[in-house]
Amino acid sequence: MKNNKNLFTGLPVPIELIERRIYVIRGLKVMLDQDLALLYQVETKGLNQAVRRNSFRFPADFMFQLTSAEAKSLRSQLVTLETGRGRYSKYSFYVFIEQGVAMLSSVLRSPRAIAVNIAIMRAFVKLREIMSTHKDLARKIENLELKQQKQGLDIALIFKVIKNLLKDPDKPKKQIGFRT
Repeated sequence: MKNNKNLFTGLPVPIELIERRIYVIRGLKVMLDQDLALLYQVETKGLNQAVRRNSFRFPADFMFQLTSAEAKSLRSQLVTLETGRGRYSKYSFYVFIEQGVAMLSSVLRSPRAIAVNIAIMRAFVKLREIMSTHKDLARKIENLELKQQKQGLDIALIFKVIKNLLKDPDKPKKQIGFRT
């Protein structure tokens, strides 16, 4: 029991490393099968086989396979890929959204899978918090910009009125009121 407790208190992988492996594809935050396999310390082929054996646990909204265009675009962004024959899979990546990643620990059933999964869930939560903070900041900045624009228009109007008042100081002003 002590070993399990130590397993969950110390993270096997730094959250920062996990955060760098979360991509936005089709508007969803996802992780690639090869990155997950690396984190779980299993082969990508083995991870995908486990997923196929338990396909009922992975509906389309938990994971999907990239189109060839998406895979090509992603491969061009991943500078860590080596060139040469057989260096990377000829198949498109499988990508897992947060719920799919959570389901992986039940499929892989290893202590490391559970510990890594906890770290990944924490990374997803941290990213959600950061995104909501950025949205709040963006909204506040937008409100400040609108206030500044309104104040700028008000100041311009004040200057216009002052200029009209100062236009011809020598010109006699029309008197207002009644003459007796």
